[in-house]
Amino acid sequence: MAGDDIRLSKLVLEDVRGGKLREAYRRDLRDIYRFYLTDDQRERVAGMGHFKRFFWVFAWLARNLLLRLAPARRILLVVAAVLFMFRPKWTLGTHFRFDLDFSQGAFLLVLIVLMLELKDKLLARDEIEVARQVQLSLLPKAQPSIAGWDLWSATTPANDVGGDLIDYLDGAGGRMGIALGDVAGKGMGAALLCAKLQATLRALAPAAANLEALGASLNGVLERSGLDNRYATLFYAEISAGSSEVLYLNAGHNPALLVRGDTIETLAASSLPLGMLPGIAYAQGTATLRAGDQLVLYSDGITEATNASGEEYGLPRLQSAVRAAASLPAEAAARQILGSAGRFVEGEKPHDDQSILILRRTGA
Repeated sequence: MAGDDIRLSKLVLEDVRGGKLREAYRRDLRDIYRFYLTDDQRERVAGMGHFKRFFWVFAWLARNLLLRLAPARRILLVVAAVLFMFRPKWTLGTHFRFDLDFSQGAFLLVLIVLMLELKDKLLARDEIEVARQVQLSLLPKAQPSIAGWDLWSATTPANDVGGDLIDYLDGAGGRMGIALGDVAGKGMGAALLCAKLQATLRALAPAAANLEALGASLNGVLERSGLDNRYATLFYAEISAGSSEVLYLNAGHNPALLVRGDTIETLAASSLPLGMLPGIAYAQGTATLRAGDQLVLYSDGITEATNASGEEYGLPRLQSAVRAAASLPAEAAARQILGSAGRFVEGEKPHDDQSILILRRTGA
């Protein structure tokens, strides 16, 4: 027991000496503000004075916190608030006065609620860790090697599991398939739908007559078995060894950036995301890359990354970073682009999954 107390004391001292507590607390407060207040509430308080803003933010935080608790825990927290504020006093005659202080009981009830919430979180974390290991096993084990091409990809989920898809697979006609997708939302639900999209793509791509047929088939599967308000964007391309031609399908995804020296072309979406509506038609596109050209695929978690002031990284900054890395190999270019986005957000926690895939033509 004494050894455990010593280790706990050392841990607390290390936390205090870390020197980044102020930044951590500010970041936590911003996360609380963004999580518990709706977009409409944040817009309403933006135009208020300091005192009025404090009152309404506190009231909305308390209300929204209570609404998210289970009924039994909600009652415990309400009782704790009443006990903390209610301090009865009685005076008998001129010599006897009784002051009752229930604050310790209020603290105990809050501690019980905190312990119950933490217990749920730790149990859920064990399950999420298993899901994370499964999702990691579905990622490419290594960057592929194909004559005339240089490829590199990376993905970082906003939470323990994410809804971004990166995959290399066998395409039709012996070509290599390259996929970067983004399922709407994040967390466990997005991760499960992402796994479904990946499995469906792997099953359908090798036998697809063309990318138009592939898009229609993928959309049909996801639309029939999908969930409300759940859909996926996908940029899928196929390349062949020694060929400079790229066949691609953009199903509602961010426009890919085709870098030719100092110029950037965009390969925009030809149709809606997958799983949104039945019977959607998809178009196959073709691009020819010369030696040194790069095709940059990315998820909107990069362009929508925000700094502490709420400013987005945005497409213009991404294009500048892509242009600055145009002469680098695929891996170095991707790392430089991700580094640019990371420096912009200044250590802020990402609010969406971030993925990038760079395809560089090396042969003539």
